[in-house]
Amino acid sequence: MTNVADYFGSKVFNLPTMKARLPKETYKSLLKTINEGTPLDASVAEVVANAMKDWAIENGCTHYTHWFQPMTGTTAEKHDSFIEPIDDGTVIMEFSGKNLVVGEPDASSFPSGGLRATFEARGYTAWDPTSYAFIKDDSLCIPTSFISYTGEVLDKKTPLLRSMNAIDRETKKILKLFGKEPKKVIAYVGPEQEYFLVDKELYSKRKDLMLTGRTLFGAMPAKGQELEDHYFGQIKERVSAFMKDVDEELWKLGVYSKTKHNEVAPAQHEVAPIFSTCNISADQNQLTMELLKKIANRHNLVCLLHEKPYEGINGSGKHNNWSIGTSDGENLLKPGKNPKDNVQFLLFLAAIVKAVDDYSDLLRVSVATAGNDHRLGANEAPPAIVSIYLGDQLTKIVENLITGKKTKEERLGILDTGVDSLPTLQRDATDRNRTSPFAFTGNRFEFRMPGSSQSVSGINIIINTIVAEALSQFYDELEKEEDIRHAAMDVAVRAFKKHNRVIFNGNGYSEEWVKEAESRGLLNLKTTPEALPCFASKKSVSLFEKHGVFTKVETVTRTEILLEDYYKAINIEVLTMLQMAKQEILPACLEYASFIVSDISSKEGIGIKVPKEKALATKLSKLTESLIASIDALQTVSDKAPATDNALRLATYYKDKAIPAMDKLRSVSDELETLVAKDYWPFPTYTDLLYRV
Repeated sequence: MTNVADYFGSKVFNLPTMKARLPKETYKSLLKTINEGTPLDASVAEVVANAMKDWAIENGCTHYTHWFQPMTGTTAEKHDSFIEPIDDGTVIMEFSGKNLVVGEPDASSFPSGGLRATFEARGYTAWDPTSYAFIKDDSLCIPTSFISYTGEVLDKKTPLLRSMNAIDRETKKILKLFGKEPKKVIAYVGPEQEYFLVDKELYSKRKDLMLTGRTLFGAMPAKGQELEDHYFGQIKERVSAFMKDVDEELWKLGVYSKTKHNEVAPAQHEVAPIFSTCNISADQNQLTMELLKKIANRHNLVCLLHEKPYEGINGSGKHNNWSIGTSDGENLLKPGKNPKDNVQFLLFLAAIVKAVDDYSDLLRVSVATAGNDHRLGANEAPPAIVSIYLGDQLTKIVENLITGKKTKEERLGILDTGVDSLPTLQRDATDRNRTSPFAFTGNRFEFRMPGSSQSVSGINIIINTIVAEALSQFYDELEKEEDIRHAAMDVAVRAFKKHNRVIFNGNGYSEEWVKEAESRGLLNLKTTPEALPCFASKKSVSLFEKHGVFTKVETVTRTEILLEDYYKAINIEVLTMLQMAKQEILPACLEYASFIVSDISSKEGIGIKVPKEKALATKLSKLTESLIASIDALQTVSDKAPATDNALRLATYYKDKAIPAMDKLRSVSDELETLVAKDYWPFPTYTDLLYRV
């Protein structure tokens, strides 16, 4: 058996590979760029490009590509070969520093929110040396940012890097007050990725899964997740083989894939990595999603990353574990043994509480998608109300700071299992609250609202920027103070007092919390069209411009893109529902009803009374009429969609008109599914999809 350590990172042009292949001075210069963000010298790029090309060719590559992340939420790549013709009709393999540093893809056909017209095609990709190049499908993939000809960003990587610069800058200013001067402050992320698997043959028979990623029709199976026997259960052999292949490919690409297990719902699973820098984690999560789909295909499976593939079954999220630390190894969110006396920690904690309260709307925006609207607030994901969970110990400390009471030292104690042969267990400082959107989990915060298909870039752009802003405001208060510990504690206490309303440790699913949150003045932005306009508000634009993350134009255009994504996704679902209902479901219902009526006629012809069959025929007839009426109603909604380019108006129309009509059509169809014989039903049922994996 091959040792994982022997091939881990074998497809990555990482630091050990660079050190082995680059001249010492070139390596040192590149390392400084990676670690400190210093500009890259052109001569260094030329040497790196040559070494990178030789390494790639030795590993079977024939092409290279600038791998970037447009606003589609996925990745993009244009492949060029290394070949260059020479006079004798043969070729040599070349790759210059310019090829490495700059690319020029078409920028007109990607979402731009109006920044780029079809005839304005020029765009640029720029090498990001802080994220390592890697090999995929015999091509050298170079992580890059994506910028328009006029300078506005068209991707998710560039503003993420800007937000990382913001939190680095503002955190170092605070740390300097405490006598610390690290070279760099780094935002770290560990994204847990949930997903469903479905048999490929069954998938191909469901038009809704193929076109929208979720089932638009489907009655609940006799068994769902109510026995809670799938969570952490034994992994099926077929799924285990798939997971092993995923791990192997991820490890080759340098992804620290650590955890895999069955999730709550049948056919649902999770893979989670160890923390990496925010930027690298974002790149690697994109690769993870791509590999999950690609490797599933090899096993005659399909990986579903939609947030809600099945109605009535838990959806899939992407828990974003976020922390900040220094380049010399200090975790700034580690409370220490005596958190009540750890002034620096309390200041950073107060900054995060303040950030979540001040910009809860932006946190909600960061997870606003058509798919995630189905998931948020159900008994599987946090509600749309943004709150923060600190756990009993920290909450008590915060409450005592606010009231002025002395905090007693509390021993966490030992958990006694009552079995002598079992080890004693030390109780953690915090419990885990699965209903909390933003929960402290010991030395990091877990943002549980993101959807499984989302890029983590947009999520962490927001977190980094709002925390940077809170720290910036704190610095303005503390800059001229002489007794920094005393002053910092005062600032933290004032922040806790002002923003205490956002701290909630209870059950986020309860109706009582909805009412209490309203009384506290917390926002409850239930749908994407309600949330997205907050992104382009005056307050948000000011925030992003201050920290150099987005310009006003970039903020407005991204709002347009996200609104367009929303209504286009629902429009595709509407059209798919209409096709399935008209072409598959209605004919099946009519055919089965005809069979029942024919059977009744045959039996009555020989004197057999069949009152129950007649009742069934009547019920089928009434439901089929209701199905036709629901089809017509949804068709009318589709036909009457406003002829406008106002994205918010269209998004609101589809939310208010299309979704209720879709729900009505689905309800009727799902009831008919329970009455129509399986041999007549036109596509695989939930029982097939969830249990034939």
